[in-house]
Amino acid sequence: MIEIKHLSKSYEGKPVLDNVSLTVKRASILGLLGPNGAGKTTLLSILAGVTAKDAGEVKVGGLDLGREPGRIQRMCSYVPQSLAFYPRLSARENLEYFGSLWGLRGAKLRERTAFSIDVGSMAAFADKRVDTFSGGMKRRLNLAIGLMNEPEILYLDEPTVGVDTQSRNYILATIAQLNRERKTTVVYTSHYLDEIEQVSDEIAVIDAGRIVLHDAKEAVLLRADAVLLRVAKLGKDAAAALERHQGIRVEAGSVHVKRDERFGENMAAAFTVLSEHGIGVTDIVFGRRTLEELFLKLTDVRLRDGE
Repeated sequence: MIEIKHLSKSYEGKPVLDNVSLTVKRASILGLLGPNGAGKTTLLSILAGVTAKDAGEVKVGGLDLGREPGRIQRMCSYVPQSLAFYPRLSARENLEYFGSLWGLRGAKLRERTAFSIDVGSMAAFADKRVDTFSGGMKRRLNLAIGLMNEPEILYLDEPTVGVDTQSRNYILATIAQLNRERKTTVVYTSHYLDEIEQVSDEIAVIDAGRIVLHDAKEAVLLRADAVLLRVAKLGKDAAAALERHQGIRVEAGSVHVKRDERFGENMAAAFTVLSEHGIGVTDIVFGRRTLEELFLKLTDVRLRDGE
């Protein structure tokens, strides 16, 4: 659905996106992770046609962004991290106003407004001024506005910042429902790693303007450094025999076999040693690292507040 090739963007000579290539499948949810200043918002702004790219190629639904930006923008909707509505208007008035900007009129405008109110679970306060809303209600309105044009592609930039747990869960469930029932393609950025893990089909990690990882969610989470063999009891002789093999280490009574080019050889060696010492294997864990562990490993742990 979205094909990005060698995309670059700089501000005042500083690269923000550096030769980014990325593909997003139709009807999928891509979770886009990155520390502060990594380039997430700039990437979404370019895809939505809000910001011009410096170099590279972007195709959306087979259309070239540089040649047919208007057609692409009609297919998409961008929900920014900042709240984008008029606080002195009611939720319904905001929806009607933004719907009219999409060219909606009459019955179609009423239909889409009713749909967005329903999706945002806003029926009870649709006619109240937005400046009286809680943070969670405002975030739901922000999302609802982004649905007025029935987008095929939905770009979401930190859509749950500062909301209560109930609203956060509701927004995540709504995104999953839109993807499942309407086949909406979603690109979702968040600082909440558990959200990305919860809703995404695929995960991409961007750091310093470069994509450092992109794969299916399960493949990403299964990228552990070692296979763990849990054993009933491991004596000193067996432990010493195991650790004579490079790529095998013993820790807390378990055997860790490194997943590298010698993985098959080392697994065979580990089972041979255990068999020779009469030690049984009680469990084999092929590793499921948390997304937070992987994210910190890929981007390092230093703070990015000043970037």
